[in-house]
Amino acid sequence: MRFYFSTLAGHRRGVLILLGWSALEGVPAFFGGKLVGTAVDRGFAAGDPLAGVLWLLAFAALAVAGALGQRQVFARLGDVVEPMRDALVTRVVKGVLNDPAHRRTPDASAVAMITRHVEVVRDATAGVLVQARALLVTTVAALVGLATTAAALIWLVVLPIVAALLLFALMLPSLAKRQRDAVMADEHTAEASGAVLTGLRDVAACTASDEAYDDIATQITRQARATITVAWANSLRATVIALGGFAPIVLLVAFAPPLVASGRLTTGAVLAAVVYLTNSVNPALHGLARTTSTVVMRLMVALKRLQEAAPQTGKDDGEEIPSNGEFVLRDVTFGWSADAEPVLRDVSLSLKPGDHLAVVGPSGIGKSTMASLLTGLMPPDNGSVLFGGAPVDRVVPEVRHHAIALIPQETYLFTGTVRENLALLAPWATDEDLLDAVDKVGAKQLLDRLGGLDASLGHAGEGLSAGEAQLLALARVYVTSASVVILDEATSHLDPAAEARVERAFAGRDGILVVIAHRLSSALRANRVLVMDGGRPLLGTHEHLLKTSPLYGQLMLAWDPTRHEETPLPNR
Repeated sequence: MRFYFSTLAGHRRGVLILLGWSALEGVPAFFGGKLVGTAVDRGFAAGDPLAGVLWLLAFAALAVAGALGQRQVFARLGDVVEPMRDALVTRVVKGVLNDPAHRRTPDASAVAMITRHVEVVRDATAGVLVQARALLVTTVAALVGLATTAAALIWLVVLPIVAALLLFALMLPSLAKRQRDAVMADEHTAEASGAVLTGLRDVAACTASDEAYDDIATQITRQARATITVAWANSLRATVIALGGFAPIVLLVAFAPPLVASGRLTTGAVLAAVVYLTNSVNPALHGLARTTSTVVMRLMVALKRLQEAAPQTGKDDGEEIPSNGEFVLRDVTFGWSADAEPVLRDVSLSLKPGDHLAVVGPSGIGKSTMASLLTGLMPPDNGSVLFGGAPVDRVVPEVRHHAIALIPQETYLFTGTVRENLALLAPWATDEDLLDAVDKVGAKQLLDRLGGLDASLGHAGEGLSAGEAQLLALARVYVTSASVVILDEATSHLDPAAEARVERAFAGRDGILVVIAHRLSSALRANRVLVMDGGRPLLGTHEHLLKTSPLYGQLMLAWDPTRHEETPLPNR
């Protein structure tokens, strides 16, 4: 809530403008009943219909002014709501990316947080600023107008309304719990569905379709049950508010005639009270309660859920500036939890500009974890990872992002032109720079087939093969000024010749190249090789490791470059 309100406070001018137009919107509610009553007492009842018509025309003019205020409220709403939504999405994404629980596998619940909960906050904020604000202004204005026009009736109106609102307030905690249960059920359904969809091959291989169906069906049933419970709670809330809004009208009908007969009220005052109740107070009361129990409640539940599931990382952005382009790892150890066996243990090495390191080992041994440590995405449990003499995770983000580039196995292409995709990380690059990068990584033929830099790419590179998409992702990084490039199986879908061309192109940039090897041929092109086998890694040249590492020697003996060039490293 603190973050939410601070975001709104950052757009204080927009909020104040909304309040100003809200005051104009509330003018008809304040003067409406009074003008109708005056039209009766001083016009029609006094035998002067022209005066009565003029008073009603004045009421119509105020109604037009109120409509103008309402129109301006809607026009200014986006200036407040959209920046708030963008800030909230940024916070959620940062929180999820900094949470180790979300790193290992796709997480559908995180997607649900962004696509559903953030949109709930956005829509609910718009609802509060439009509906709750307008209804509150209307209710207050109408009650004040009623008090000044028919003071003798004010208690007949206020007491039932206050009683209904108090009873409604007592129901809110229960309603909030039911709303939260519905939100959690929605997340669990998304999580279960996402787990099955991302693991369809495993489901099919294990003939577990019935179990997968039962899991999703169970979550859907719980979601439906939670939704029905919320509906019942809302119906009870609606009944309480209906009674609170209907009771003042009944009391007015019962007590107004004696007051008129005694001369304490005029006929116009009674008519004004009816106008205030039927046109302003009663609709506003129903709308305010509806907004509070649905919009505001959903807003509070969604905000709380976002705070729980995607909290801000407690670590501040780094402030260190590297003094040079060297990497030094000193006795680095990392495990995914305190109780888990470390995936990296006592790793020490140094990398200088011009170095080309290949990291080899069975799948799942921790090679990609090494890439995450080098890029500063994760700090080590013990030891240090220094870039230019500074801990890499404490380097100023802007400096680190420009100096270190990681290309993962998964390719990320976006809807737009080829030029926009290639220049994503280097917006200053000219067409000549882009074409040179395309040529260096061997993607010129692909670019010609697509139709040049102005060719359009579909969502996620639709229509491209996995290898073609990897070539474009490689060219995108080649054109940057990154002095450290880490290829984390980024050439896994290329043939051996294309892979060799890519690695030689990046090695020729005179920076540091680290290749998380998909094929053993990558080790032959590197000037040093890091062998990971679950124990303390071994570092050396290809020739040295053939003599000192049994694992490396076995891998090389099993690899026949004439027959198995395309065979990837084995699973552990």
